[in-house]
Amino acid sequence: MKIPVMTYTARQLNRATLDRQMLLGREPVDLLTAVDRIVAIQAQEPASPYLALWNRIEGFDPADLDEAFASGVVRKASLMRITLHAVAAADHEVFHHAMLPALRASRLYDKRFKSMNITIEQADALLEHLLEFAATPRQKAEIEELLHSHVGDVGEPGVWWALRTYGGLVHAPTGGPWAFGLRPSYRSVVTEPRERMAAVAEMLRRYLTGFGPATVLDMNQFSMLPRTTIREALELLDVVRNGDHYDVPNRTIPDEETPAPPRLMAMWDSTLLAYADRSRIIPDEYRKVVIRNNGDTLPTLLVDGHVAGVWRPTEAGDVEVTAFHALDEEQWAGIALEATALRKLLGEREPQVYRRYSRWWSGLPAHAVRTV
Repeated sequence: MKIPVMTYTARQLNRATLDRQMLLGREPVDLLTAVDRIVAIQAQEPASPYLALWNRIEGFDPADLDEAFASGVVRKASLMRITLHAVAAADHEVFHHAMLPALRASRLYDKRFKSMNITIEQADALLEHLLEFAATPRQKAEIEELLHSHVGDVGEPGVWWALRTYGGLVHAPTGGPWAFGLRPSYRSVVTEPRERMAAVAEMLRRYLTGFGPATVLDMNQFSMLPRTTIREALELLDVVRNGDHYDVPNRTIPDEETPAPPRLMAMWDSTLLAYADRSRIIPDEYRKVVIRNNGDTLPTLLVDGHVAGVWRPTEAGDVEVTAFHALDEEQWAGIALEATALRKLLGEREPQVYRRYSRWWSGLPAHAVRTV
């Protein structure tokens, strides 16, 4: 008789994600412990890593993240999905080597690069000069001047567009409310050579510790690496399998009825984007509402562990919460506590955070809107 394959319920996957992402309750851990556990923090918007950690660390002090970026123990760089992430320095070294072929291909085989008057070999030779030049932080204009001195005008978007993606550079803090301002600065870091498949396997192991259980499709979505590469790397790991889901050994899944407090999430929070099947966090009917066609992922409201609306600051410095469906007064009371704490954090840094995305609030499925 064929024994049926056990699978996780949707509720179990939700609670597992919340547990590993430190969203079942703020925890009294230091910043580096939290960054290590979250694994990869989306960082397209400078404020987002701060809000992500505020949601997870009891007594979070944003100055701790300022210092971590300044010292380099947390690095901001183009990694998975060719987007900016904040990761621990040790993870950056692994993730960069795991992603390097994909990062290179995204630029060197792009028609925009092919239209430039430069070869791949010339670009790689330029990278050596760039890494030496950027041993101290350099701004875009300085870097482009250096590159221009070697190859002249190669057309748009320019060779810097390619090198900044795959060159192994990290963003250097420039000040401002969230460590990184509108004029990025870059510096080179020394990373030890690694065997590529071993690096991919380690990246997937780290992913599963922070986001598992997960399928090959989920890992593909997280990394944008080919599924064949992912399957090959999984063969190098000690993993367990439950149906289509892989996980690291000896990890428990919280009970389905474990309470999940409300949370006001950062834009592009990793939990919203790290899966092919995002229904574990985002109800299907809200997916296109909170993840726009151009990829902008709005700052969301979680209720009982699922997206239930969005939030934004008001001109008066309050927090406006839009719920997509009916919430009870106990839920609204919990949201009000979160909004009050968030208002204090923003007030000390940037009261109008994310304001340039306000256009997305037109046409939201607003069931109720409250301001705290």
